[in-house]
Amino acid sequence: MASLKEVRSRISSVKSTQQITSAMKMVSASKLRRAQESIVKMRPYAAKMSEILDNLVSGVAIPEDYPYTRNSPVQNVLIIASTGNKGLCGSFNTNIFKRVVRLLNEDFAEQHQAGRVEIFCLGKKGWDFFRKRGFPIAGSEIDLVQLPRFQASIKVSSTIMEDFANKKFDRVVYVYNKFKNAASQIVVAEQFLPVEVTESTEQKTVATTDYIFVPGKEEIIAELIPKTLRVQFYKNLLESVASEHGARMTAMHKATDNAGELLKGLRLSYNKARQAQITNEILEIVGGAEALKG
Repeated sequence: MASLKEVRSRISSVKSTQQITSAMKMVSASKLRRAQESIVKMRPYAAKMSEILDNLVSGVAIPEDYPYTRNSPVQNVLIIASTGNKGLCGSFNTNIFKRVVRLLNEDFAEQHQAGRVEIFCLGKKGWDFFRKRGFPIAGSEIDLVQLPRFQASIKVSSTIMEDFANKKFDRVVYVYNKFKNAASQIVVAEQFLPVEVTESTEQKTVATTDYIFVPGKEEIIAELIPKTLRVQFYKNLLESVASEHGARMTAMHKATDNAGELLKGLRLSYNKARQAQITNEILEIVGGAEALKG
């Protein structure tokens, strides 16, 4: 059995850890509230832009060489891995690592073996993980995850879109955690580029209302597609940020509860050890008294 001093030291250590995890939980809860408000407001806007684009594309023949809908054979691939800058958030970052590695080994195994797959890291954790393991890094962005702002995200998304338009990449996949609630996040790997125009979209029945488009549909589509891509990029970033705060709040809540359970066990051990020590001291006193009588 551990000595009283050791048990007291462990109790003090667990108390300090519990205070830290409790504080981190409250900080994450505060950040989560703001992040959740942002993503809840952003989702309808992004969905409406996609809906407008789908309606406009209906009945319009987009040129095959249009930069953002170019559907050429997949040779060079860019994977955007959206992680956090810090840990202590459960499996939030690990799930992204696993999903990216699975893409490399399954979906883009041929391109990966040929060294034609690069990873763009949103977040320090992703950059550290993939750099240490020798994966080809196309670039990284750390500050954007810490403080997500639309204007800052435009610079990153525009750079990726420009690389795709210049045929540096034939496929861009965005891997992120979609926010469901504080305790649940869904890992999503969605195609960011090229923009998919499905047959069902092309064959949609034109609305009965006759709209006059000024300028024409083609000009509006050419302007709307890049804006929709930038909005989608920012929306995915907000999803990831909200998921990170939710995952960290949940992890710190569990850690705080576990620390409380550990403290109960340590206090019980301390009381038992203290009781045994007092009993031994009483026995020694009684034994000494009896010896003096003899």
